[in-house]
Amino acid sequence: MRPKISVVIIGKNEEKNVKDCLGSVSGWADEIVFIDDFSSDRTLELVKQEEKVVVFQRKMNLEGVQRNFAASKAANDWVMILDCDERATEEVKKEIDELFDRKDEKEVGFWIPQKAYLGDYWMKWGGWSAPHLRLYDRRYVSWSEGRFDVVHPGIKIAAGYRQGSNLRNPLIHYNYTNLENFVYKVNRLSILEAIKWYLDGRKMSIFRGFRRYVDRFFRRYIRKKGYKDGYYGFAASFLSGFYELIAYSKYREIIRKGYYLEENGITEDIVAELRKG
Repeated sequence: MRPKISVVIIGKNEEKNVKDCLGSVSGWADEIVFIDDFSSDRTLELVKQEEKVVVFQRKMNLEGVQRNFAASKAANDWVMILDCDERATEEVKKEIDELFDRKDEKEVGFWIPQKAYLGDYWMKWGGWSAPHLRLYDRRYVSWSEGRFDVVHPGIKIAAGYRQGSNLRNPLIHYNYTNLENFVYKVNRLSILEAIKWYLDGRKMSIFRGFRRYVDRFFRRYIRKKGYKDGYYGFAASFLSGFYELIAYSKYREIIRKGYYLEENGITEDIVAELRKG
């Protein structure tokens, strides 16, 4: 028998996505918790139009902290965490409903694959459908809150418990609205990646940055057959590789000029504390 599940959603300025995301779990979730990062558009207004949605506001600092905060506000221990650009399908909800009749009691986290879109194009190849942790028991699974986990936080599973098998059915993920949106996200996330490298004391060089660029491009375009997605497959693979090179360039700017730190909440005290630790 399936336990009660709280769906937790974190968002900021997501008026174009939030209603469809909420609608995909409405009537199935036992509770929906929305954590708003002080949106300046109609996100909060639209969320409050939905029934049975519990709303909290909290300024995002680290993603892991925000996700743990969201889980702590849920009424139920089993949590399904979604981004606003993700949709739960009928197939994945049914699979989750049936999951608890066969799962081992030590399995406390489940990764769900994604059906990824660039605009209205389904990216079937290139590795964009990789599974992510989306369903877990908050008593035994948490997100890392390390100061350098500024891009995608790590995951902690309590001793004696383990990850379950990946689900078969995917979530729908509207990763990128269009290529302009893809470039915007590369620009934003590459800043956070560069900060992460700086904070954890990683030694980077132009050679290593270029090697990472080439490796990621060929991994997506050749090894994971991104070429089968035509021009979008090429563009997505190129931009994915370019992310590594531009992150290195911004890392150099941090080292030499101190750019990007202050506006992202990284103070000299934080850096000094990490260096001592």
